[in-house]
Amino acid sequence: MTGSAALPRDLHPLAWWAWAIGLATAASFTTNPLLLLLIMGSATVVVMARRSGHPFGRSFRLYVLLALFTVVMRVVFRIIFGGQEIGHVLLDLPEIPLPDWAAGVRLLGPVTSEALLAGLYDGLRLAAIIICVGAANSLANPKRVLASVPPALYEIGTALVVAVTIFPQLADSARRVRAAQALRGGATTGVGRLQRFLVPVLEDALERSLSLAAGMDTRGYGRSGGATVRERWVTGALLLLALTGICVGTYAWLDPTAPQVLALPMLGAGVAVAVVGLVSAGRRVQRTRYRPDPWRGAELFTVGIGIAVAVLGYYVSHTQVVVAYPGVTVVPYLSPLALALGVLGALPAVATPVPATAPVRREVTA
Repeated sequence: MTGSAALPRDLHPLAWWAWAIGLATAASFTTNPLLLLLIMGSATVVVMARRSGHPFGRSFRLYVLLALFTVVMRVVFRIIFGGQEIGHVLLDLPEIPLPDWAAGVRLLGPVTSEALLAGLYDGLRLAAIIICVGAANSLANPKRVLASVPPALYEIGTALVVAVTIFPQLADSARRVRAAQALRGGATTGVGRLQRFLVPVLEDALERSLSLAAGMDTRGYGRSGGATVRERWVTGALLLLALTGICVGTYAWLDPTAPQVLALPMLGAGVAVAVVGLVSAGRRVQRTRYRPDPWRGAELFTVGIGIAVAVLGYYVSHTQVVVAYPGVTVVPYLSPLALALGVLGALPAVATPVPATAPVRREVTA
């Protein structure tokens, strides 16, 4: 990058979310552990290279721990609730008899290597999706995301932004409590330290959430605005018609016995009415923007990478089934196209500008 494109600046938050959703979509199309690890590695490399010095940039570690916990629990459930009986038995646990109303559920019993691998593959797929969401949450500024939400979706966007910022708030609270306890000294291990750590963290996160809600209420977030009763009735009727059209069209699309005239025509009409309803709903939200985030070449490139990764994941899952969904009795491998998919997701680590706060963060940590 040369000229103004090489200057440090924060990338548009929606570009990061589009890139992360693309990686998560590709992860949902496969159970190949090698490809899933490659996707998780690409997300991690981009986060390490492009996260800013803001508090939300430190939340990625929590998502990694959550992903690891998900994998472990998925494997443990396979052991507790049993799995396929056919295969190589690794551990022959005594099966606990269950009543008749729980027929079909097996508690413990023989544990096969095939069942453990199936649980591991499923867990890795969930972990990859969690890490992709965590990468977006660590790279995108949630406040800028809220400022970029269309007016019609502003209330929904407010709720989503508040929901996805819980992990960054917990990470920042944990950092502050850990620093305070390190200065005070005292016990550093055992249940006592855990209690001294968790209670202040949860209390601090709750207080910050209440402060955020109070601040948003003071600034008018969530208020209905100055729309008349007629405008609200029109908006409600449009959204209700759109919902009905989309539901009927989706049902006709999924049910081959339904008249096909209700499929695409109703689905398209529902989407069109939904757009009109959202425009009508957005008129009652009056707000101004101070220095809106620009869309430049780096943003378009990042979004394009996300779309390309998602499309490649879909293509690999339909044309290379053995690569995308390897069995538990064979060793998984990667084709050149699957390998390119994983490497492509890491390109934003070098093709996007450095965050504006990154130099400050390096000076502080040095």
